[in-house]
Amino acid sequence: MSHPAGPIWNAISGISRFAALATMAELGCADHLAEGPLNAEELALRCGAHAPSLRRVLRELAGMGIVRSVEPDRYELTEEGSSLRSDAPDSTLPAVRMIAEEGFWYALGNLPSTVRQGRSAFVERYGPLYERLGRHPEVGAVFDDYMTSRAMPFARQVAERYDFSAVDTLVDVAGGKGHILAAVLHAHPGVRGVLVDLAHVVPGAAEALGAHGLTDRCEVLAGDFFEGVPEGADAYLLASILHNWDDNDAERILRRVREAIREDGRLLILEMVLPDEDEPHVGKDMDMRMLALFDGGTERTRQEYAVLLEKTGFRLSEVFDLSAGASLVEAVPV
Repeated sequence: MSHPAGPIWNAISGISRFAALATMAELGCADHLAEGPLNAEELALRCGAHAPSLRRVLRELAGMGIVRSVEPDRYELTEEGSSLRSDAPDSTLPAVRMIAEEGFWYALGNLPSTVRQGRSAFVERYGPLYERLGRHPEVGAVFDDYMTSRAMPFARQVAERYDFSAVDTLVDVAGGKGHILAAVLHAHPGVRGVLVDLAHVVPGAAEALGAHGLTDRCEVLAGDFFEGVPEGADAYLLASILHNWDDNDAERILRRVREAIREDGRLLILEMVLPDEDEPHVGKDMDMRMLALFDGGTERTRQEYAVLLEKTGFRLSEVFDLSAGASLVEAVPV
């Protein structure tokens, strides 16, 4: 019989397990173990770590199934652990490194303070997230890697699951380096793209889309979605944008899109749509991070998106479920 406090103890233990994962990620253990089994002394020498301490971490990781013993004090990567290799397809390394970053740890550890005062303890200490990323390029690089690794699986699914046959021009609003837009353009040769983002993002976006061979099919523009977005396109994409903002700011963004979109156009929102029921959902975990990191950032339910859209001149028409808790929300102008 399970203990009534089992879920609580499991969550407490989860912090220790994640700390071991974060250590493995930061030291690059998976890349070293990819070359073959190593004992703690050998791995510590390659990682620049203290062998007795690393041995204890490896013991925890073995209990998690990330590594396994091939003989006493000698470990190899498991299939699950191989996803932490920097060269692994859909590598989980950037995600672990980002969540383990000093500011993120501080944000989550100080969630009680955030909830008491209704203001992010992270923002009070470090300032707004994106400003901090700009001030600290090394953190910004980790964040960019994280967002890239997070976007790639969704990019393929959006390109495959949604019918773009009637779309001539897709505007990717605040599209970063354009991973989702590139996936759509590769899968649908008849579509042209426009990526709009802040001025400091534009050079990286242009370079990334150029590397995809899409320079002749995609325009990259500097802009602020609170001020406006390019007009006249028949489809607009907001991917992981609205969850950064409270309802008032989300409405401002949606109104700018409504002013720009064609009357027969479509708005696509890629977010984690929360279930109304009490069931576990990865979006609820993400929502705790949004609460901790942003003043006003939030994940929303289908009904909450429907209300936002109705207030800003749209009607929610369909929700496509993707993997890892994500959804693509389609809305049309009314």
